[in-house]
Formats: sequence, C-alpha cells, structure tokens
Amino acid sequence: MSKRVLITGGAGFIGSHVADELIKQGYRVRALDNLSEQVHGQSRRRPDYLDSDIELIEGDIRDPETVAHALQGVDAVFHFAAAVGVGQSMYEIAQYTETNNFGTAVLLEQLAKQRVEKLVLASSMSLYGEGLYQDASGAATDTVRRSRGQLREHRWEPLSPSGEQLTPVPTPESKPADLASIYALSKFDQERMCLLIGEAYDIPTTALRFFNVYGPRQALSNPYTGVLAIFASRYLNGQPPLIFEDGEQRRDFVSVHDVSRAARLALEANAATGRVFNIGSGQAYTVSGIARRMAQALNCPDIEPQITGDYRVGDIRHCFADIALAEEILGYRPQVDLEDGLQELADWLPRTSAIDRVPQAREELTRRGLSL
Repeated sequence: MSKRVLITGGAGFIGSHVADELIKQGYRVRALDNLSEQVHGQSRRRPDYLDSDIELIEGDIRDPETVAHALQGVDAVFHFAAAVGVGQSMYEIAQYTETNNFGTAVLLEQLAKQRVEKLVLASSMSLYGEGLYQDASGAATDTVRRSRGQLREHRWEPLSPSGEQLTPVPTPESKPADLASIYALSKFDQERMCLLIGEAYDIPTTALRFFNVYGPRQALSNPYTGVLAIFASRYLNGQPPLIFEDGEQRRDFVSVHDVSRAARLALEANAATGRVFNIGSGQAYTVSGIARRMAQALNCPDIEPQITGDYRVGDIRHCFADIALAEEILGYRPQVDLEDGLQELADWLPRTSAIDRVPQAREELTRRGLSL
C-alpha cells in the first residue's frame, strides 16, 4: 500500500502544490489546515483547487487533540502550517510566535508519541537577514546590517566597517542566521526545534529554506503574501505596485512547481536527514525588474511601478540562493523558466479575485513606525 503523508497547512499555496506532486507520485495525502481568513477569504471553505483525493482535516496546529488525530496512520509529515509575512510579524508578535513556535512545539510533542519515517519543514530565507557579500578583496562578509540613520539618508547599499560598498553573492546554507524580524526568528526556531527533536527521537528530519516562491494559488488579497502576488493584485486593480527603497534590491524568485519537486526529493533522500537546504532558482532579479516583467505578462506595461523611497523595519537589501547543496544531495534542478512561470501566473489570475489591501497594510506599518 502507498504511504500516507500529512501536510500541515496543506490547503495553502505551497502545501497544495506539494500535495499534487505527491499524489502524482503515488502517495496518499492528508492535509491539516485551519483555512485562515487572511489566506482563504471569509468563506473559509475547502479551496476548489484542492485535489479531491486529498483528505482535509480542518483544524488548528496549536490544538494537541487535532494534531494527534491528523497523525494517525501517517508515514511522513510536511510541516508547512505557519503565519507568514515579515512586516505583519513585527506587530502581531504574539500571533506569529504562537502559531509558528508553539504550533511546532505541539506537533513535535505528538510526533514524539506517534513517530514517523520522515519530517520535512518549510523554513525560510528570511532567517539569513542580509545575504552573503564580498568586499573589494573578495573576502566574504556574512554579518551585514544597515543602520536606521543610513536608511533615512536613502543610502541603500550595505557598507563594510571601513565604509566601502559590498558586492552581493549567492548565499549558502553555511551563512550564519541574522534575524531581522519576528517571522525570521520564528522560522529559525522552527528549524532548530525540528532538527533537535528529530535527532532526539530518531525521526529523520530535513529543513528547506524557501526563497521567494511564486505561482498559481497565491492569496492575492493577502497584503503580506509573496511580492509577486502583491504586485499582481495591484495591477489587476489598475494600480502601480508600490516598491520600497529604490527597487534595485535583489531577490531569488522560484516557481512553486520547482519547490514542490524539491519537497518530494527531500522526503525521499536518506542523505537529507539532519540537514538544511536552500530551495530557490539560483538567480538574482531586482524587485523593480520583476514588477515590470509581471506587467508585461499581464499586458499592462503602461502601469509603471511606483518607487516610494520608503523602507520597512526588518527588510534586507539583497539575498539570493546558492543551491549547490540541494543540487548535490537532493538532485534538485530548477526547471521552470521565470518568463514561463510569470506567464502561468498571469494566465491563472483571471480565475481568482484580488482585493487590493496594500494601502491599508502600508498605513498600518507607517502608523506603528515600521515603515519610514
């Protein structure tokens, strides 16, 4: 009989795509999801995109009885349930900590009683803070912070202690964490908790540090979701994307289909036990450039992004993935070209609704002194 896999957060954007990948490979899938209103809207009903073969348990990761029930008869677990978003985490501190840290603790306590063959955690590139940089001599600089004074003067690029500009380079898993937000802190805690308990209870565990994931099923009305979904929501409402700083900050954008394959590979690779892996495209793109590519895919190239010159507390300048370790150990190779991925997202957009809540989110951050 095929193995049964539980995906916490399995009705969400990434979780549902991982479920599709697993079903395609012959696994049986159960999803545990609280169908959060911020993600699923006021109806909070089973998403139409969720495969009919997926067994959905509606419930909260923080409830031990619900989690124990969801784990019955399960061979492996993907832990994707989380509150997501850097900006929101800086004022909904208790909510993020309770959902991400305490929710993970509840799951791990139950796994100590009902052990599984594999645990795979969705972690995040946000725990790096700034990515890796090099100085003029080529020496690596792995701890970089921009001061508020520097940001107020619109001097966006990180500098060395001697004041020279640094060059961003691909960030490997060996770079130390530098936690610049409550969200990043919670993902770091999730990683350490899962790997620690996995080793203690002999549960093979792997953490995947996702970079900027995009694709169909993103919650377009959630102003704290991925940046491409936020841009798409603005374009669909005839509004320009609002871009912080000067728009030249660089990120790694990876298709959800590539992420889903990576998740399955991590499940199946014995050599992945006890390790963390970057899952990205291995490419760097400016945020303003991505916004313009999204406009082209949506056939609205006349709407120019609005470069605000503002900055948000907790934001970083550059971070993009070194994926060599995932290539070597998991056999992971990104397969979706950015242009093809953006076109797929654009083609899916007419089948969903997009309420533009970006102004309210921005106002909230500004009111709290988190956007200046």
